[in-house]
Amino acid sequence: MPRCEGLMAPKVRPLLLLMLWMLQAPAQLDPANENDGGWQQRGSGAPAAVAEEEHCTIERRADLSYAEFIQHYAFSRPVILLGLTDNSRFRALCSRERLLASFGNNVVRLSTANTYSYQKVDVLFQEYVGQLLHPQDPNSLGNDTLYFFGDNNFTEWASLFRHYIPPPFSLLGTTPAYSFGIAGTGSGVPFHWHGPGFSEVIYGRKRWFLYPPEKTPEFHPNKTTLAWLQDTYPTLTPSTRPLECTVQAGSVFP
Repeated sequence: MPRCEGLMAPKVRPLLLLMLWMLQAPAQLDPANENDGGWQQRGSGAPAAVAEEEHCTIERRADLSYAEFIQHYAFSRPVILLGLTDNSRFRALCSRERLLASFGNNVVRLSTANTYSYQKVDVLFQEYVGQLLHPQDPNSLGNDTLYFFGDNNFTEWASLFRHYIPPPFSLLGTTPAYSFGIAGTGSGVPFHWHGPGFSEVIYGRKRWFLYPPEKTPEFHPNKTTLAWLQDTYPTLTPSTRPLECTVQAGSVFP
């Protein structure tokens, strides 16, 4: 399911984060005026552990000013931004049919889903969508799982990226760089350190888990995100649980 984010220079407080794509449902969209862009995965469903949590421990803001963003969030804590931009045009261009028509014969670089992403595999975009874009196998290891995220050829994808409207917030002295990804139900990026960035969900939804830099969770570097969610997450006490939230389509998470 497509996702686009702008990445900028490091914040004062980097976060250790984990991301889990949950693409079985089209993000609670209104069927009268929205759809899943052809990306909803039919047939075998996602494992039960991928069921969306109702609670969210990250603040949501729909009326945030730039001054408030800088003062209260940019250098200290995450926030989910609602209704900040209108990317309906970009969303339409990211439907399965349109992306395959425009970029099906382009070569994309896939990464392994272990912490260090050792392996890179180049395949045609249409091959990735048709053969490799499927729900995460909970028994697979990270180095056996390939997904498309971040290794974009910006010249080849420029006709798409120029339609994306980034959030109107930035940090002085930074230059944005876009990273675009598509992944199957239950797949995700393992825990890793991250500086500042905006992540916008275009289709589907994404569940985030974040720890502050002074807390390092226990996780196996070659276990998948889904394995951590199934095996480790239920054992965490309230004091050892991360900040978390599921970001829906159209929301921006910095």
